[in-house]
Amino acid sequence: MASSPVTDIGSLLVVDPGLRRGRPCLRGTRITVHNVAAAAISGATVDDMVRLNPDLNPALFHAALAYYHANKQSVDKDLATDARQGAKLAASQGDGASSMLDDHS
Repeated sequence: MASSPVTDIGSLLVVDPGLRRGRPCLRGTRITVHNVAAAAISGATVDDMVRLNPDLNPALFHAALAYYHANKQSVDKDLATDARQGAKLAASQGDGASSMLDDHS
């Protein structure tokens, strides 16, 4: 029986300083570890993520979650900063942003 090639888990994530603020991404995508972690925190499973991205190998999501759990404090801090910045941006938009979405017909 032929054995399958062994995948170096480190090859599943890439970091490019010019892409996604230098955050680690799933190889061949612009999906960050932070995106995967946020989805998991919100209750999504790897199966859910694969259903939304059927062309991607589930190992990519597992690698992202392994990275997240190994670097949880740092990623959680980044996610909290992102949430604060998002709330600040939303607040600065005031009612203008919501009025653009209102149906005026």
